[in-house]
Amino acid sequence: MMSSVTQAAAGDQLAAAARNITKRYGRTVALNEVGIEIRDGESHALVGRNGAGKSTLVSVLTGLQAADSGEVTFYGKPSPALSDREGWRRNVACVYQRSTIMPALSVAENLFINRQGKTLISWSKLRKQSAELLEPFGVDVDVTKPAAELTVEQRQLVEIARALSVGAKFIILDEPTAQLDGPAIERLFERMRALQDSGITFMFISHHLEEIYEVCQTVTVFRDAKHILTAPVADLGRTELVDAMTGEPGGLSVPGAADRPSIGDKSTVALNLRDLSGDSFDSINIEVRKGEVIGLAGSASSGKHQLAETVYGLRKASSGVIEVDGRKLKPGSVLDALKNGIGCVPRDRHHQGLVLGLSIAENAAMTVMDKLGPAGTVPPKQLAQVGSKAIESYDIVTSGPDQPVSDLSGGNQQKVVMARALASDPKVLVLINPTAGVDVKSKESLLGVVDRVARTGAAVIVVSDEPDDMRVCDRVLVMFHGEVAHEFGRDWTEQDLVAAIEGVTEK
Repeated sequence: MMSSVTQAAAGDQLAAAARNITKRYGRTVALNEVGIEIRDGESHALVGRNGAGKSTLVSVLTGLQAADSGEVTFYGKPSPALSDREGWRRNVACVYQRSTIMPALSVAENLFINRQGKTLISWSKLRKQSAELLEPFGVDVDVTKPAAELTVEQRQLVEIARALSVGAKFIILDEPTAQLDGPAIERLFERMRALQDSGITFMFISHHLEEIYEVCQTVTVFRDAKHILTAPVADLGRTELVDAMTGEPGGLSVPGAADRPSIGDKSTVALNLRDLSGDSFDSINIEVRKGEVIGLAGSASSGKHQLAETVYGLRKASSGVIEVDGRKLKPGSVLDALKNGIGCVPRDRHHQGLVLGLSIAENAAMTVMDKLGPAGTVPPKQLAQVGSKAIESYDIVTSGPDQPVSDLSGGNQQKVVMARALASDPKVLVLINPTAGVDVKSKESLLGVVDRVARTGAAVIVVSDEPDDMRVCDRVLVMFHGEVAHEFGRDWTEQDLVAAIEGVTEK
């Protein structure tokens, strides 16, 4: 293990390097004399807790903002001037967790956006070039269709293809697997390896540490705006990596269901799904009792997300019944779900869970606005109290309840979403990808909240692709092709769970 940035071995070319980078926002030091050196043709992981400085470094490496001090080089040459956007695009591209694809434009238009030239566009030529560009990636789509129809996996590949077509050979992947299922992740890794063989270099940012060991050769750790270490992945154990990220020994500690009392059949049913059918699922029958945590696992096509969103009213069931405490809910009504005691952390916090321009207090209070003051008014004092309670209860790192949630790290944003969902003391809590894109300590905190809520008697549904998220569950239901194909108690193994998800076990 090395405590400073590794120097490239003799003869090794650096695809990208950032040295002695410092960046401040007012009194906040976002990067403090940090550095990273990425060898040509490697996949280099950058990891750290939310707020460690990873996103700020990405913005410096992509020329979106200038560092206060330090230098960035590509293949040994100084980075272009900040105003030379074309020069930056030829050197580096970033595929962000939040896609930069414009959904209203066609796939072809997205691939060649800002590159059509000043003459009349030859649409037939554009479509032909687009199809040729996507062919090596196996993206079998009609390039004339709106990009809104692409899957998450297809959008990412379109962005990578777009970057490579400009000439960039250094690609930053920012949480690329956060919304992908297992097979899609493996396909992404296969393409990464193939591109590395052809000379493409990656900086890979992920909170899923097992992925670092699968696809990366080198790892750099940031913590509290400082560089902590850079080392070969093969020389760094998982516990050592987590310790470096957190500054604390002991690794990841995830609450387990075994620590809670067993939920017997005599416990009251809080949520009852009877013969429920809808988008991507059919004839689902599930009872969730008070104090019970149920996990929903399965591939992206299993129907697990659609089922959870139907329970919360984001989708309308085609048939069947949803009952909370014996009361039948109005199909497809979020308002009715809220009124009857269902809280939800949706799968996309940026588009469904938060209003980024509003404050922590305003976001946390959204589900209880009608209870804070008479005739729909919201007294500032009560609003501030809700925000302060959320900050204290969920350990949100912030300057105060008035801070816009857009300024927070991903893990702290997710805590605000959780605070909003629990502000109304729901009887049933639906969590969809609750730890996606958060660091190890935020994951511990969020899963600790699940355990705490269950102990108060609420029923909880956890939908996730992460085995760690399932460990807090009393039962795990595996969905396959829209049906519940397998059920595990608390004693499941990861091998059994993966086999059931992939459909290689019998019901």
